[in-house]
Amino acid sequence: MGMSVRARCKLFESMTELTAWQNFYVIMGSSAGALIGLQFVVLSLVASRPGARPDADSGHAFATPTIVHFGAVLAMSALLTAPWRAIGAPAFLWGLSGLAGAVYTAIVMRRMRAQGTYRPEFEDWFFHVLLPLTAYLDLAVSACFVQHGLHDALIAVGGAALLLLFSGIHNAWDAVTYHVFVRTPDREG
Repeated sequence: MGMSVRARCKLFESMTELTAWQNFYVIMGSSAGALIGLQFVVLSLVASRPGARPDADSGHAFATPTIVHFGAVLAMSALLTAPWRAIGAPAFLWGLSGLAGAVYTAIVMRRMRAQGTYRPEFEDWFFHVLLPLTAYLDLAVSACFVQHGLHDALIAVGGAALLLLFSGIHNAWDAVTYHVFVRTPDREG
């Protein structure tokens, strides 16, 4: 049997709403992908410096989460530009991503406490834990309310993507400046 007129209108409305976000997610996904590549280049350069002593624990606490957050933005961009027929599946997937990201942020918090190379300050807790956790919880909660207000849910998802992208940019810059200005080879020797 066919869909009712009301169901067709609702489906058309949700697809039109998603289509309006295409350019946003193309830009976000491209930015996240480029920043992932830059992170690999920078980490390779830092690791190849004379006198550099990489510390796996700090890398897991500070560098890996940045890549994970950029990867989440890239995955979300791919998810929301795919040609879906209804909003239910993508909402479920972004909600699941939000829950997984919140759990991962708790792991990052534990790793930040456990590593001994650097004593995190408020700014570190804010950008490595609080902002990503807010973004991931935003994803999880917005998925629950997608049927009640699609436009508002998509605004929340876009905000979460921006929050992850900008906190990742901050964290990448912070890591580079730490290695350039604090952990220089002549100061380490």
